[in-house]
Amino acid sequence: MQSKPLRIGIVAGELSGDTLGEGLMKAIRRQYPDAQFVGIGGPKMQALGCESLFDMEELAVMGLVEVLGRLPRLLKVKAELVRHFVANPPDVFVGIDAPDFNLRLERDLKDKGIKTVHYVSPSVWAWRQKRIFGIAKATNLVLAFLPFEKAFYDKYNVPCEFIGHTLADAIPLETPKQPARELLGLALDKRWLAVLPGSRGSELNMLCEPFIKTCQQLHQADPNLGFVVALVNPKRRAQFEAAWQQFAPELEFVLVDDTARNVISAADVVMLASGTVALECMLINRPMVVGYKVNALTAWLAKRLLKTQYVSLPNILADKALVKEYLQDDCTVTNLATEVTRLLNGDNQALLNQFEQMHQWIRKDADNQAAQAVLTLIHR
Repeated sequence: MQSKPLRIGIVAGELSGDTLGEGLMKAIRRQYPDAQFVGIGGPKMQALGCESLFDMEELAVMGLVEVLGRLPRLLKVKAELVRHFVANPPDVFVGIDAPDFNLRLERDLKDKGIKTVHYVSPSVWAWRQKRIFGIAKATNLVLAFLPFEKAFYDKYNVPCEFIGHTLADAIPLETPKQPARELLGLALDKRWLAVLPGSRGSELNMLCEPFIKTCQQLHQADPNLGFVVALVNPKRRAQFEAAWQQFAPELEFVLVDDTARNVISAADVVMLASGTVALECMLINRPMVVGYKVNALTAWLAKRLLKTQYVSLPNILADKALVKEYLQDDCTVTNLATEVTRLLNGDNQALLNQFEQMHQWIRKDADNQAAQAVLTLIHR
């Protein structure tokens, strides 16, 4: 019998990580109802009782160059977490995504004798492949979403388990549009484009203008097309509203203060920033176009380090260009509007069939598999 409650250190770096942390916490508590969680969590994890020592927004920074301006604060947060966990050792530490932060934290903790898990493999198979050696030093176990990720770790004898993807479990194989439209108060008798410009401030800085101007051009061609926008928090809403008034105040947008799922479900086609949301769109089975821009220096560095020709998870998982990706200088109004129009007016059944097949590939009861892997490591 456990003489004292399990104590699990946990750090999630953004909203997608908060969702993963929520699922992991629930699954562990099914076996250990009094398990304690402390570290950094978002609203979902905190609602389950995770003690968050810092605001999750502290870690939500994207891009090699963008991180530099935040580096002193990030280093201070990491040092405080190391001090806390060394003084109050958990049974295991789980770093959820945010690899540039969490892997450094994990290595410090592992060096102090604390078992560590990295949940969500970094895209080490895609770029900076030598990171695999640093990952091996930082963590006792990697939990991977995708089957080819485990194959990569196995090649280097780094402990890794393929657990499937939590979103594939959470999202049904069929997601009708009508219930989502009714929930959001959207007209049932018109076509809707979902506009998802990202969850980070830096993403909206880059993508609001091309996305809003694309909607402007689409509206000119089809005044009846509706635009619905998912905005993850009040800061992002205010940021989008400012760009809307700057670039196309005459347009009508329906703004939804929510994560992307209901907005994607209600849509006929989706225009989105690259990231987890592209996988979510694939699982909901909606045609999409991906647009993405980062700081020019970040883009220059990434171009030289990338080992894969794709950036969106549907394309990476399929190992072919299922979805159009318009990146950097190609992320233009003309390109985006042309592809959205093609998807709105075309037969997308072959694409949707492929999406459904990939959904089945990664539907593996991930929350419970992740929890079992963590608990097994604790008791090893």
